[in-house]
Amino acid sequence: MKLLLGVMWLLHWLPLPLLGRFGKAIGSLLFMTLRSRRQITLTNLRLCLPDLSDAERRGIAKAHFQAYARSVLERGILWWAPESRLKKLIAVEPHVPLDVIASGPTILLCPHFVCLDVAGAAVMLESSLCSIYTRQRSRVFDEALRKGRMRFRPIKLFSRAEGIKPIIRAMRAGLPFFMLPDMDFGAKDAEFVPFFGTPAATLTAPARIASATNAKVVPVVATFLPDYQGWKVTFYPPWENYPGDDMVAATRQMNAFIEARVLETPAEYFWTHKRFKTRPPGTSDVYGAAGPGIDLNTMPLQD
Repeated sequence: MKLLLGVMWLLHWLPLPLLGRFGKAIGSLLFMTLRSRRQITLTNLRLCLPDLSDAERRGIAKAHFQAYARSVLERGILWWAPESRLKKLIAVEPHVPLDVIASGPTILLCPHFVCLDVAGAAVMLESSLCSIYTRQRSRVFDEALRKGRMRFRPIKLFSRAEGIKPIIRAMRAGLPFFMLPDMDFGAKDAEFVPFFGTPAATLTAPARIASATNAKVVPVVATFLPDYQGWKVTFYPPWENYPGDDMVAATRQMNAFIEARVLETPAEYFWTHKRFKTRPPGTSDVYGAAGPGIDLNTMPLQD
């Protein structure tokens, strides 16, 4: 792992177009060799985008592996490049919502697109935040990840086991909550809410925390700019009248928003995750014999 970090540090000096193309080539190789993760990706795409042909879904899957590998290598820029370089490479639209953050409790809702760490960096260039953190399996990578994310401002990180009380306290103290809402963490604190028409165990925490704190929910999505020119971080307007009285309906609203963003840049969504791993009672496993193989999810992309 130290060797990989050393390689990432060396590569971060490269011009982004060269680094990005190198990452894309590695992604093509991973697509050919990581059979189990390829199978999971294609299963997710078959469930979520059934109207596409097999060839179209396979093209998106390959492009996803390329985007994934790019994002991992480009992480080195986020961790070690000077602030001036980051500001040139990150296009923020329309701006980091500092006015909303200053007005009261705020949830920055960041779905799992491969560039999600760029969204975090865009916020950290302007404001501190709090978030949930899962310790990485590698101690060396865990330390590098923490240092990389905290090099501009301190972050309050909480474990999922601590529950929502410390998060609510931090939000009421003025820290926005940077939340990744769209992974399958099991049936606890989740509802089976459709995601592209398939029931998915979806955390109701965004709606519950927003209700408990009267927080504004500001979605944020990070994607690649074309031609290897950097990244775009889009902050959407705060959701109005969210979550209302129905937490399940609010959670469905969140999934519908994510679906719309996925359709805009389908290759950049996190398809290698077993989004439908937890199944409603009486339904079968959709992933069959797909084992973990070399687990892309242990790579330093997401919490």
